[in-house]
Amino acid sequence: MKAAPEAQKRLLDLAELDSKLDRLAHRRRTLPELAEIDEQSKRFARFATQAIEAETEAGDLARDQIKAEGDVDTVRTRADRDQKRLDSGAVTSPRDLAGLQSEIVSLQRRQGDLEEVVLEIMERREAADTRVREFSAQRDELAGGLSAAEARRDAAFAEIDKEAGELRERRSAAVGEIPADLLALYEKLKDQYGVGAAMLHGGRCQGCKVALSIAEMNRIKAAPHDEVLRCDECRRILVRTPESGI
Repeated sequence: MKAAPEAQKRLLDLAELDSKLDRLAHRRRTLPELAEIDEQSKRFARFATQAIEAETEAGDLARDQIKAEGDVDTVRTRADRDQKRLDSGAVTSPRDLAGLQSEIVSLQRRQGDLEEVVLEIMERREAADTRVREFSAQRDELAGGLSAAEARRDAAFAEIDKEAGELRERRSAAVGEIPADLLALYEKLKDQYGVGAAMLHGGRCQGCKVALSIAEMNRIKAAPHDEVLRCDECRRILVRTPESGI
């Protein structure tokens, strides 16, 4: 392939721009804020789930408490009714009196058991309500930290994207000065090796950093100025400059 030396030198400008764009892309992918956001998001989701579970448990216990208190009221009402009946003297039969007194004792015992159930539910509900407050507070705190990290990420993205946009404009200008066939070769090599062209500097390829042999240097010296050369080691386009050592 043939290309004017100046066009070949423009490949070095293009390679430098592409290298800067690659570094920006890597920086964008590896921003510390991204890892922080990922970790914060997982913790936020965990606390949010725990808060919902605690809220659900507290709600269930609230309904259980209402039911248990209703059962206590029912038993208490029945016991009060029997006590009034006993106190009224309306029941005179010894057998009926004994039965009524036995029922009152049984109802009082039942009332006591139900009140214990109510107390147990109240304690469990209080513990659940405490967990709701704790998990909700942690969730809200994490939400604030997550928002701050996302703001920092967006600011960094904006800065990177602005710089990348400027570099792409410069790249477009550089591409316009390179022949289509030379550019196609460069792009192909860039896709394969990450860098499509490198300078020959002081007898060393700056792409793979390998020093060329005397025979290879002699071959390059004898090559026409417009011949497009390739590094035998890394296969990148080897661009000659006054600093090449030839």
